Amino acid sequence: MAPSTRTSAPAVRIRGDGESVPARAWGMLAVGVAAQAATTAFVSAPALLIPLLHVELHLPLVQAGLLAAAPTFGLVLTLIAWGGLADRYGERWVIAGGLALTAAFAFACAAPLGFGSLAVLLVLGGMAAASTNAASGRVVVGWFPKSRRGLAMGIRQMSQPLGVTLAAVTVPPLGQAGGIAAAMLLPAVLMAVLAVVAGLTIVDPPRPSAAAVAAAGNPYTASGFLWRVHLVSMLLVVPQFALSTFGLVWLVAELHWPLLDAGLLVGGAQFAGAVGRILVGIGSDRVGSRVGPLRWVAVAAIVVMVALAGATALHASALAAVLFVVATAVSVADNGLAFTAVAEAAGPAWAGRALGAQNTGQFLAASAVGPAVGALIGLLGYPLAFLAVAVCPAVAVPLVPGTRAEHDRL
Repeated sequence: MAPSTRTSAPAVRIRGDGESVPARAWGMLAVGVAAQAATTAFVSAPALLIPLLHVELHLPLVQAGLLAAAPTFGLVLTLIAWGGLADRYGERWVIAGGLALTAAFAFACAAPLGFGSLAVLLVLGGMAAASTNAASGRVVVGWFPKSRRGLAMGIRQMSQPLGVTLAAVTVPPLGQAGGIAAAMLLPAVLMAVLAVVAGLTIVDPPRPSAAAVAAAGNPYTASGFLWRVHLVSMLLVVPQFALSTFGLVWLVAELHWPLLDAGLLVGGAQFAGAVGRILVGIGSDRVGSRVGPLRWVAVAAIVVMVALAGATALHASALAAVLFVVATAVSVADNGLAFTAVAEAAGPAWAGRALGAQNTGQFLAASAVGPAVGALIGLLGYPLAFLAVAVCPAVAVPLVPGTRAEHDRL
């Protein structure tokens, strides 16, 4: 294993709960959040260009959908590989290099291209964008003490909704004004700038010696803790993507909300979810456990999905709207908890690969939500489909590792 060449901690520290946080750690966390938000904006951009591609450029909807899925497909292919590179060579150049590569592919997408060439570049861009997922999580675990990791990872997990929001606000108007080229240039410029910033500001955390790595062994063979957290996270991602995928059409088609009002509610729910990730992370710091709160979130997901199904069946529009916001916040609250638990249990020698595996499982599960839940809605209607979604967190509850297993891993 190649040791990092920059392992010294910054001299100035901030104290809390008896443990110190390097002052620069908060700056590195901010860079990590911005980096993943920028790559998320790139990955999200093609989906937001579907109206332009289909209506104005007359691209068949199937092909437009393939372009929308291309970056995510590329992302899934390389998450574990980028995590392995971070484990071996450090976070700084994985993040900076990955951002630079993604920016290069985004700039290339702005050129006049045919369908095939654009699809290939989007896949390659997604493959490069995966670099920020695992490596930025390693920075949090490496520089923040255990009593602050829940908070820090909750902040870090805000990057995805921030990136989606950035894309949603900028891509459609830019695409309308200047076509695909204008829409892709903004994330390209952001990633290029952040690649330089990451290279200048991120410091690799201290890394274990080769002897320590050998003594620690493979965390996946030592116990079933990581496997169980991965499986639980795959189950808990189902309510999250069911609500984010079908929430808008449910409000409009089932509860007869005006489109503008429905869009505002969905946006507000996403913001509530982002804040909820931080609050749950703080709670996990206070109780000194990730899996305990993870179990609470799974139980809460069952309750709110069942309640949402009931309110939908009764056409209680106001109550259903409130429950939708609560359910959206609950459905994303597990992300930071599970991510932190995985990184802590894997240890510094395996954290990158473990975080890559965590994201890969979630993306694979999420990819099945659209067609599966869409079919359930078409066959059974929204109330029974929501009840069916509640089965996933119900299955997850007994699979959450016990707190003793968590502390044994630490």
